[in-house]
Amino acid sequence: MRKWFSFPIREGDASCQAHCDFPEGTYERECGKEGFFGPASHMYHRHPPTGWSEWEGPLRPHAFDTNRVETQGTSPMDAPVLLSNANVQVRLWRTDTAMSYLVRNSDGDDCLFVHQGEGSLYCDYGHLRYTKGDYLIIPRATSWRLVPDDATTLLMIEATHGSYMSAERGIVGEHAVFDPAVLEHARIDDSFKAQQSDNESWQVMIKSRQQLNRVTYPYNPLDAVGWKGNLTVFRLNWRDIRPLMSHRYHLPPSAHTTFVAQGFVICTFVPRPIESDPGALKVPFYHNNDDYDEVLFYHQGDFFSRDNIDAGMVTLHPCGFPHGPHPKAFAAGKKHQKKETDEVAVMIDTRMPLDMGDAAKATELTDYVYSWRTPSDAE
Repeated sequence: MRKWFSFPIREGDASCQAHCDFPEGTYERECGKEGFFGPASHMYHRHPPTGWSEWEGPLRPHAFDTNRVETQGTSPMDAPVLLSNANVQVRLWRTDTAMSYLVRNSDGDDCLFVHQGEGSLYCDYGHLRYTKGDYLIIPRATSWRLVPDDATTLLMIEATHGSYMSAERGIVGEHAVFDPAVLEHARIDDSFKAQQSDNESWQVMIKSRQQLNRVTYPYNPLDAVGWKGNLTVFRLNWRDIRPLMSHRYHLPPSAHTTFVAQGFVICTFVPRPIESDPGALKVPFYHNNDDYDEVLFYHQGDFFSRDNIDAGMVTLHPCGFPHGPHPKAFAAGKKHQKKETDEVAVMIDTRMPLDMGDAAKATELTDYVYSWRTPSDAE
């Protein structure tokens, strides 16, 4: 067995409680290991840790506008790659047409976040309605197709060679954050039975080792008459997530973990009351998070820690430098005029560094690295 060294030390002027009651005129920066689960220290600086005036080199914060991504082909398996590493592949796909074929991802489980649209998903396990704000979890090698009622945009997160699991709830219990009873699974209902056919050619597009295979059947392979077990396609809407909160302490992003996979986690930020204790930090704290790359997909609302960020945009903060709220957001937090957040965002924290795909590079906002400048810095 092994464990981290633990020797709490205090040097100079420092707060006794993280994220609260800073020494006058200082800015807190958290330096931590293993996301927010390992040993950590809190620095108290005279200047914001993000107060750089120039930046040269590839290690910089990135922002992308996925509204400008041009989707390729007609299949979600052809969707352009935004970000990827050995554990995860993040893609974006849009469609307004019913899929007349099936797809099957043999490279890993898929998590589809419905950014826009609603409709029906048909899969090996049956029929499942989807709507804006849903997570759809599709186990590896499941055949599926979409029949949209209107234009649908999906953020597709592949757990490459891995599976999605529930986050450990610890002392708050299994019914905290979201009760498993809110999960809805695919069903063999009348709609599913109506789409079955015995004398019609169907193709299945199978992605394996990042290559596509086309398999043709003389019937619809979604022909199950029943099934039993505890593996299936299911959905969770962000509106069913009830976030952990403290009125006296700004909880770390890990408190909002929704799904855990090999080498990364998915967190969901949903509307919640803002901390009310006078000494508590009211916005996300500056942090290094030196073991993880951090990705945020902005779904809807007013993103209280960022300026000039709109729905459908993505930010990437590679590990290795401090990041945190923009100056206007930090100043607004001090005034505490806003009493609750109204943002919805999906965060992906990856243990291994992420590579940017062509779709991300083509839609990057190159000035994002300087968005932490104060108005006086930009003059």
